[in-house]
Amino acid sequence: MIPLAGKRIVVTGGAGFLGSHLVERLQNAGCERIVVPRKSEYDLTQSDAVRRLFEIHRPEILIHLAAVVGGIGANRANPGFFFYENAIMGINLIEAARMYGTEKTVVLGTICAYPKFTPVPFREGDLWNGYPEETNAPYGIAKKALLVQCQAYRQQYGMNAIFLLPVNLYGPRDNFDLESSHVIPALIRKCVEAVDERRQEIVLWGDGSPTREFLYVEDAAEAILAGTRCYDKPDPVNLGSGMEISIRDLAHQIARLTGFDGRIIWDASQPNGQPRRCLDVSLAEQEFGFKAKTPFDEGLRRTISWYLENRAPRRDFKKG
Repeated sequence: MIPLAGKRIVVTGGAGFLGSHLVERLQNAGCERIVVPRKSEYDLTQSDAVRRLFEIHRPEILIHLAAVVGGIGANRANPGFFFYENAIMGINLIEAARMYGTEKTVVLGTICAYPKFTPVPFREGDLWNGYPEETNAPYGIAKKALLVQCQAYRQQYGMNAIFLLPVNLYGPRDNFDLESSHVIPALIRKCVEAVDERRQEIVLWGDGSPTREFLYVEDAAEAILAGTRCYDKPDPVNLGSGMEISIRDLAHQIARLTGFDGRIIWDASQPNGQPRRCLDVSLAEQEFGFKAKTPFDEGLRRTISWYLENRAPRRDFKKG
């Protein structure tokens, strides 16, 4: 086990959704020397900026969370951008961690790296058994390339680099922008706005049949903390809750919790994405004792409450 208190820790993406929760967990664990690089000062796509970050702060622990992410629409509209930005940030950071002798490097991958038709539950050994779902394949493959880099650097240089694969996250501070958000914040916003505007229907993409697994963001932060402390092997590790729910059932659950009682219309002309997602999460429990704690209904309630308290003030709609 690596004692983290007193270590110099760089958390890329530390001001974002997951990162802000992780930084809080690190602080609660006694970590006082945390650096969160901001793009205005350190553009992680530029190797010179990354080397400057390491030269100035000399991290003993690197936790790489920074990513360019979005839902199906954003991935479909920006495949080249998503591939390049995510690949080059990770490549630069892992190489710098090697050059500067960083004690431990933790890289976050994505569930989108799994093949489109992976047998359920997804096991880490299935990661290379096919091509990812087409709409988010560039993002998934960019992240999966970082796993190869971590394993290659461990083999050649003895680098202590681990790779964690979180499932879809949700919770307070998520991105609720309908142009780039994932399914849970998008559904919450659509239902809440429909209630506000007294609309009797909402339109959702696909046919509602795909299934997804979700992990509450605070649980994800705990998992990363545990993996950083205790895990030191080349094999990737799934981080999830082990639950599976259809998008159709999810929509009805969020409608109920937000008070939306109108019709849900499914636009089957739009893509469904990957047919099923549900992880085998036994390895995380076995290797570093992680098991998700937050019940899904409770996590949704907290997320909805946060959105209602923090959304932009509603404008009055005028007729005419």
